[in-house]
Amino acid sequence: MDLNTIESDDIGTVAGQPAANATAAKKVFVKTYGCQMNVYDSQRMTDALVADGYTATDAIGEADLVLLNTCHIREKAAEKVYSELGRIRDMKAERASAGREMLIGVAGCVAQAEGAEIIRRSPAVDLVIGPQTYHRLPDVLARVRGGEKIVETEYAIEDKFEHLPQPKRAEVIKRGVTAFLTVQEGCDKFCTFCVVPYTRGSEVSRPVAQIVAEAERLAEAGVREVTLLGQNVNAWHGQGETKGGKTAEWGLGRLLFRLAEIPGLARLRYTTSHPRDMDDELIAAHRDLAALMPYLHLPVQSGSDRILKAMNRRHTAKDYLALLDRIRAARPDIALSGDFIVGFPGETEADFEATMDLVRQVNYASAFSFKYSPRPGTPGAEMSDHVPEAVKDDRLQRLQALLLKQQQDFGLSLIGSTIDTLIEKPGRQAGQKVGRSPWLQPVIVDENAGEIGDIIKVRITKTGYNSLFAELA
Repeated sequence: MDLNTIESDDIGTVAGQPAANATAAKKVFVKTYGCQMNVYDSQRMTDALVADGYTATDAIGEADLVLLNTCHIREKAAEKVYSELGRIRDMKAERASAGREMLIGVAGCVAQAEGAEIIRRSPAVDLVIGPQTYHRLPDVLARVRGGEKIVETEYAIEDKFEHLPQPKRAEVIKRGVTAFLTVQEGCDKFCTFCVVPYTRGSEVSRPVAQIVAEAERLAEAGVREVTLLGQNVNAWHGQGETKGGKTAEWGLGRLLFRLAEIPGLARLRYTTSHPRDMDDELIAAHRDLAALMPYLHLPVQSGSDRILKAMNRRHTAKDYLALLDRIRAARPDIALSGDFIVGFPGETEADFEATMDLVRQVNYASAFSFKYSPRPGTPGAEMSDHVPEAVKDDRLQRLQALLLKQQQDFGLSLIGSTIDTLIEKPGRQAGQKVGRSPWLQPVIVDENAGEIGDIIKVRITKTGYNSLFAELA
């Protein structure tokens, strides 16, 4: 799995805002750690709780229910959760002394991995629920209020998406003009560094009709850009109808063409992909589909064939580069992003230099890079010849310096060009709005350049550290 679009170790995310009847309703505070899929899951958990009588709050001290939606991709992820639980335990005790209830729940991948151990170590926790069972939250909470401590981590037989209530249109509008939409979960690749097959399970694809219906609801609420999510999103396959009314198995490329037909939906993206599942139909979508943005996150992890084999990636550096040649031939303006792990067990300086060589050949517009950290229960954790931390630190700094230079050069190459920008939200500074380029960079424009949800043509005038500045073209 490659959901290493882990943009932050701790993303404190509140899924939604209080509704008008907030004073009469129970309140839930959701904190999200990790990847975009967890952000999506937090929103869907909130939707389920709203249907159960809750409203969302961004003030943890007001919450009747605190949910931590956790990520297990990084080292010591569980310890961070336990530390946070210690702070929340004290809040719970304070509320109890005032005669007010506060329930505590742990969801997500740490919940799946740790299970009952969480309640053993943190008795203040009332429920532990895995990422495949959060549609059962209302029922679980009813049992908790009856005095039970609940651990719900068995993989659900039923389709959780079929059982989740849909968010109200007003709630979708509050979340903005861009949205995530999970289409695929789990991973069958079993990379030796990755815990996801054990916490998210095997690959499961949502049906075409279900995905299209959710995308249509988003578009009706003003969403202009949708990012399709999956631990291995380009492995998605589902049954869809042909023009003759018969059913056929679709791949991600065909799904993207169908979503592009939805009125109001102007932009499509997807993440995260595996090189082995990048098929001809999906490459053709990049060539032929204007709504599909010219940006691709395609992790390679290492430039060394020896390390790639040890990682069980099942592709070589040459395979990866040849694939990129095909993609760039189909879409010359595509910008590439990737993931890299340095210091995997057995990595030599020569192996690391092979990674640096690959980065120089590809010339990434952005990338995410990490030191290898052992995940309990994965084959990598049991390997010998682990790389010393000081060596990993040094290699990571050298790699990140190269990747940053490439990112900055890509931004500089856009100065003077005219591009389409989707205006997303007000800027941090007065008089500004923030848009998004086709290549995912924030674009700072004058507040009068357009309204939120507009796609406008702008001329890039200068670059910031991670952003572009522009004026109306």
